Amino acid sequence: MDDTLHLEHLIGGRRVGGPRGAEIRNPSDTDEVVALTPQGGPAEVEAAVAAARAAFPAWSEATPEARSDILDRAGTLLMERRETIGRLLSREEGKTLAEGIGETVRAGRIFKYFAGEALRRHGLNLDSVRPGVEVQTRREAVGVFGLITPWNFPIAIPAWKAAPALAFGNTVVMKPAGPTPATASALADILMEAGLPEGVFNLVIGRGDVGQAIVDHPEVDGLSFTGSQGVGAGVALGAAKRQARVQLEMGGKNPLVVLDEADLERAVMVALDGGFFSTGQRCTASSRLIVTDGIHDRFVAALAEKVASLKVGHALAPDTQVGPAVSQGQQENDYSYIDIARESGGRIAAGGERITAATPGWYVQPTLIADTDPAMRINREEVFGPVVSTVRVRDYEEALAVANGTEFGLSSGIVTTSLKHARDFQRRVRAGMVMVNLPTAGVDYHVPFGGSKKSSFGPREQGFAAIDFYTQTKTAYSWV
Repeated sequence: MDDTLHLEHLIGGRRVGGPRGAEIRNPSDTDEVVALTPQGGPAEVEAAVAAARAAFPAWSEATPEARSDILDRAGTLLMERRETIGRLLSREEGKTLAEGIGETVRAGRIFKYFAGEALRRHGLNLDSVRPGVEVQTRREAVGVFGLITPWNFPIAIPAWKAAPALAFGNTVVMKPAGPTPATASALADILMEAGLPEGVFNLVIGRGDVGQAIVDHPEVDGLSFTGSQGVGAGVALGAAKRQARVQLEMGGKNPLVVLDEADLERAVMVALDGGFFSTGQRCTASSRLIVTDGIHDRFVAALAEKVASLKVGHALAPDTQVGPAVSQGQQENDYSYIDIARESGGRIAAGGERITAATPGWYVQPTLIADTDPAMRINREEVFGPVVSTVRVRDYEEALAVANGTEFGLSSGIVTTSLKHARDFQRRVRAGMVMVNLPTAGVDYHVPFGGSKKSSFGPREQGFAAIDFYTQTKTAYSWV
């Protein structure tokens, strides 16, 4: 058994302890304590923001090549240590080992991508409407960014928030999610080893009061948050009160439309991947399957057979396909929604029962719920587990209406061999991301990420779009 980690904050380039906080237990084996945390609070946030503010002038004025080299080195270290960090991630969050390693590699790729973007902070030279006047624009660093990250991608999301912030010359104060501080701490160690100057990246571990202190701090110039709608609304309100930049990602209830002419085998594979892997703990998961009459019964039967065969078990076991939920609270939440759907008239086509494994853990049986109505809670509220519902519809137009019929709008998908329907769906579905014959979960790191309606607020994350949030434009006029 691996030794328990004793975590500390990272403030001003130094590890800082504090009063004992939480025990982080392995979701696959709750007898194992993965890490012991310090309990941070407003005092630690104050110190971290002060360190980030002090480090900002030198970091923002460093050459882009200097920043690029450090981020590239961090990416290399992450990929070199993918086995070790991936194993820690799987022990802490509950993802299968393959998923933990893959996510660590993704984080490394993100840092390498933004190492390149650090060298591409473009400006423009423009002719003025006035004779003898020249106009130039340039992008400049904003200042100190507060990054509040979730537990479901405990190294990829911290990477895609921190890497662009650092690439463009900003400094960072990060609060990791309560269940997964050890993985974020491993990332902090990598950044320091890569040569990041003291105070440029700071990590404060704690509960909600840490996040609130970051949101309210007058020296934090921008806030990037991924989490629930309720908490996100509070972050937005706090930012608006003091005119700080804000970017929010707040989940989804993502539709996957399956049309009569779809390739059945492809449709089942897409739904299985998008709905159940990573224990369904993805904001882009295909949690609503909207299926037309002609293929509905065959699709549900074939998918139910696949769902029933999924191997649930310890995240580190080589044959595990679905790991546990991240916490007991999340496990109970998943089963409560199964009960709600059943009581509302949904038919359990696969799963739905409590299960045990060789080790005590927060396991959830993958569950497919058929014969549901779009108005049911199971189709309107985010479950965030391996729980997927199906809705039968008459035709494409009804499918599109049902797909658009929630307050969420993050990701969406359609499985079809009709080019007409595929293109029409891309245009008319109300979502920030659209997949054709692909799972709704699974996005590239070099293109924009984000949704519409109540799923997202503010500029897009990731890829070339990240510069819009993490820099500000200055326009300069000259008479020559």
